Amino acid sequence: MGRVFIVDDNEPFRAVARALLESGGYEVVGDAATGAEALAGVPAAAPDIVLLDVALPDTDGFHVCRELRAAVPDATVVFCSVRDAEHYGDAVGRSTAAGFLPKSALSAAALALLVARQAERR
Repeated sequence: MGRVFIVDDNEPFRAVARALLESGGYEVVGDAATGAEALAGVPAAAPDIVLLDVALPDTDGFHVCRELRAAVPDATVVFCSVRDAEHYGDAVGRSTAAGFLPKSALSAAALALLVARQAERR
């Protein structure tokens, strides 16, 4: 299904996300707890998809998304948060991310659907 890198400051969530995605056929190739760790680790891991928390302890996901677009242009970024997308106004839509998944709705199937929809738009 694809190679995923998970960026979230909550270690228990990273573990749950890893288990959910791997059970659905994804290969999780790395994870990070901060934006700086993500910017260092994602290019080396070369994932197809970056699951990116919007709220990180050292920066916000929107900044990380912009930086990743330059560093790893072929990776698809999907925002993930405990908050609804509406909380971020139009920032998600204005970003280069493929879309947004609430953490409560994360599954391999939901991620695959979002990524497929983005691929159709290209």
